[in-house]
Amino acid sequence: MKTILNIIWLVLSGFWLFLGYLLAGLILCITIIGIPFGIAAFRIGVYALWPFGYTTIERQDAGAPSCVGNVLWLVLAGWWLALAHIVTGIAQCITIIGIPLGIANFKLIPVSLMPLGREIVRTDQPFVSR
Repeated sequence: MKTILNIIWLVLSGFWLFLGYLLAGLILCITIIGIPFGIAAFRIGVYALWPFGYTTIERQDAGAPSCVGNVLWLVLAGWWLALAHIVTGIAQCITIIGIPLGIANFKLIPVSLMPLGREIVRTDQPFVSR
């Protein structure tokens, strides 16, 4: 079932959201200071491309630098990426078939707002504390 949902997701919104994250990552990688944020955008873009079967967990070793980085991320890129998830999630929830896809979009909003200090893991793997 995850594969079917991922294929439908890819066709309807995953590819376009991936391009949005790719564009954000490229823009953020222009400066040396923005490179860590660009890498985070690329990582989340891959997650947005194929989200079913994956989830995010908070990293235990993330500290104050992640918090500061998340504030900068929110100002530089997070708000408009979250807005893209809100718009596509609402559009997908219009149809019955699109409701699981809309819910997946809403699940990506917190990750798009505050990505640093989070790790993307498979849902079938046990959560390992680091």
